[in-house]
Amino acid sequence: MTNAAYPRLFEPLTLRHKTLRNRIVFGAHTANMAVEGLPGARHKGYYLERAKGGAAMIVVEPVPVHRAAVLTRGNFRHEDDAIIAPFREITEACQAEGAVMIHQLYHVGQHGDADNSYHPSWSPSGLPSYHDSDGSHAMTEAEIEETIEAFAQAARRAKESGFDGIELFAAYNALIDQFWLPWSNRRDDQWGGSLENRTRFSRRIVERIRKLVGEDFIVGLAVSYDAEIDVALSVEAMQEIVAYHDERGLMDYVTCGFGSYFEHEGIIPTFLYGEKLTTPLSEVLKGAVTQAKVQSEGHIRTPENAENVIASGQADMVSIVRGQIADPHLANKAREDRAEDIRGCISCNQMCWGRRHRDYWISCLINPSAGREFEWDGDRFTPSPQPRRVLVVGGGPAGLECARMAAERGHRVLLAEASGELGGQFRLAGLQPRRGQILDLMDWYARQLGKLQVEVRYHSYLDADDIRELEVDTVVLATGSQPAESGFQKAQPQRDRLPGIDKPGVFSPEAVMRREARLGERVIVLDEGGNWKGCGTAWHLAEQGHKVTLVTPHPMIAKEIARTSTDYNLRRRLKGLGVDFIVEASVAEWHGDGATLVSFLDGERWRLEADALVLSTTNVAEDLLTRALGAEASGLEVHSIGDCVAARQAPYAFYEGRKLGRAL
Repeated sequence: MTNAAYPRLFEPLTLRHKTLRNRIVFGAHTANMAVEGLPGARHKGYYLERAKGGAAMIVVEPVPVHRAAVLTRGNFRHEDDAIIAPFREITEACQAEGAVMIHQLYHVGQHGDADNSYHPSWSPSGLPSYHDSDGSHAMTEAEIEETIEAFAQAARRAKESGFDGIELFAAYNALIDQFWLPWSNRRDDQWGGSLENRTRFSRRIVERIRKLVGEDFIVGLAVSYDAEIDVALSVEAMQEIVAYHDERGLMDYVTCGFGSYFEHEGIIPTFLYGEKLTTPLSEVLKGAVTQAKVQSEGHIRTPENAENVIASGQADMVSIVRGQIADPHLANKAREDRAEDIRGCISCNQMCWGRRHRDYWISCLINPSAGREFEWDGDRFTPSPQPRRVLVVGGGPAGLECARMAAERGHRVLLAEASGELGGQFRLAGLQPRRGQILDLMDWYARQLGKLQVEVRYHSYLDADDIRELEVDTVVLATGSQPAESGFQKAQPQRDRLPGIDKPGVFSPEAVMRREARLGERVIVLDEGGNWKGCGTAWHLAEQGHKVTLVTPHPMIAKEIARTSTDYNLRRRLKGLGVDFIVEASVAEWHGDGATLVSFLDGERWRLEADALVLSTTNVAEDLLTRALGAEASGLEVHSIGDCVAARQAPYAFYEGRKLGRAL
């Protein structure tokens, strides 16, 4: 079906025996939702929602093909037919909604995880892992043949599970890529040396798969490139390898990723990266193949980006993963010319890769229904049998999401915001460098509330008496949190107040981002959380020309955001702006013109001259209204959500807003 706004994006595309209804793919990623190695209700709800949302093809997260390939707690069972029946339930449900279903098969070779596999990692030449500190085992020829058969049997299980095809994981310097790459393949037998020998492993895998599954089965190949790593395969080398496979008809499509295990930050790129990262490779591969289709992935967040990639001939398909985690109905909304209704991914990685990094099942900061579709009926709502008049006090993440969901369910909603803008502290985060996607999200909320006829009153500070006078049935308090004015630091629990806190020159990150702080040239930022609140404020100040010293009690700068694979690039940017780092230390006293710092390692104290001190410490709940309304709110149903319950990060505010909005 063609579309006026995105005519190329919604053209059908044939892959072997299947026709895709459009060019939007929900590509492979580890959702980590398996229970005892089997897919269940959480998986089914997750993928089914994207099928209902219009994705043309869904590539289900990889299954390890062999016991040496296990990587996460949530991996599916390897070498076990027990996965077939539960997978068939998922494939049949998604196919009934019009999605072509593919299963990715993987083996990461030398980069395995012994904590999960309890098995030596197998690789072509026994090189060390870039996942942890382990070495790997150089495969014997018998073990190579065993692994080829493991790939083939995994494909056989995929077909019996009802999948329309498989995708071989040859990206990011995983096992297949390790055989291709001379740096990691140092063998002198039939599996190493020449191009023909280095590709023998992948050729044999596909040939064996085709014998087992027949012709009516799609075989895809996932590749990647990493322009910053000298030893990785170059674009030219990848072009040669892909063309070699294409000439032999070994694959139906090739998908192009970005980054590698050498530099993991690029694999799931955050807002620190540009967009459409893999089009340089996909465009080259388009010119190198005559049979296979080419897919581009890597920060293609929006239908506009996707249309541009397809229309310019840089790829035949696009994979939008985080964009469809954030909004499962991205494809349908674009097809219906409703792009303005798409809830855009903010590229934060906080609850997708951030939770996977901690070996939990993934979710989404701005779409807490992700991973809970089977419990929350996807990203949809049911009309309330008893519409109410609902007052939401506070227009931060919790209040916005609760107001939106309550209005979607048919309640009449009044949102009272004390300031002149929506978003609260989250809007301030959007003012930090390169975080403008947060501001886009706030604009999305404003549009949605307008369409839902939510009455928004700005500059509306309400006390308990004001609320009692309003004709409402339900009150939702989402008043957020405030910076602690005591200077208390968790690293110094014996002190409730920072000595010198009352002297001039002490500010919060909120005051800095609201441009309320007169800072002077030299600024100390104490970053207690190791997150964007402190680090992003330091970045903002450095870009404004201040001489910034970033102090943290942690052993590294940006410790909390390491889980999002953003910390290294952030530190590199901060260092480039001249920011000084002091780790494993805290502020012992503020003097008004400098601070006394103390090292945790040896107790050394020294004075650092500065014009201002910015304290990025844990906020305190703004719960005055909660306490005031408490037992006195006769006849009112009162709820408190978000930071006014306890100061936390944004995901939990969105979660509580949606959870309550669904329940009202």
